[in-house]
Amino acid sequence: MKIIGDIGNTEIKIFIFLSNDKILKKIFIKTNQVSNSLLSKKLNFLIQNKKKIRKAVFCSVVPTAYKKLKLFLKKNIAINIIELKQINLINLIKIKVDKKQVGSDRLANAIGAIDNKNNYIILDFGTATTFDIIFKKNYLGGIISPGVDLSLKSLSSKASLIPNIKLLKVSKVIGKNTKSAVRSGFYWGYAGLIDNIIKLIIKQTGKSFKIIFTGGLAHLFKDSISSKVKVNRDLTINGVLRASKNLK
Repeated sequence: MKIIGDIGNTEIKIFIFLSNDKILKKIFIKTNQVSNSLLSKKLNFLIQNKKKIRKAVFCSVVPTAYKKLKLFLKKNIAINIIELKQINLINLIKIKVDKKQVGSDRLANAIGAIDNKNNYIILDFGTATTFDIIFKKNYLGGIISPGVDLSLKSLSSKASLIPNIKLLKVSKVIGKNTKSAVRSGFYWGYAGLIDNIIKLIIKQTGKSFKIIFTGGLAHLFKDSISSKVKVNRDLTINGVLRASKNLK
């Protein structure tokens, strides 16, 4: 068995894979709740099966949570976590920017998508809304925009008359009350942002791209932009899994 994980700003995703790459178990932990007691409870399955664990590979954008998890696994399972950027990725992807400036989650997304034939724009709806551009096996760079949920929470916290609002897909652009007006502004505003950035990427590169959405709100925007989109919720984990096969 091997542990493949993604430590994000909001959530930690841990997938347990069998040797044939079949998923045995999925574990989800809120990043801001990580503690030894919670890890003991959530990762009890791993502790009970520690002799079967062969490797643990993670991507992470939260160093403090990564450190806590690494120490826990080393102490309780006697295994060292390997972070994605520690792996030699040269045969998987050619990074055309400063590697230190790219989050390992974004590299994992790229590795999960790349092939020798197609160009990709990967849009990840996380704490930030990120765009990453892949030309065949070359990672060209990307764009970081404010996250949808983060922006909504910020607006609610700063504007006294705007309540906490959960974003929903809306069909009409003109809102009839505060909630519907905010939902429309965020939904159609982000749809417009996505459409425009994709058009600018195509204009700048002169290339055609396949579009992949991942992250929590991917399903909301899939059918609201002019480009054809594929949704892959497990893209990041699949990228880490693919990278893990480069370990000796």
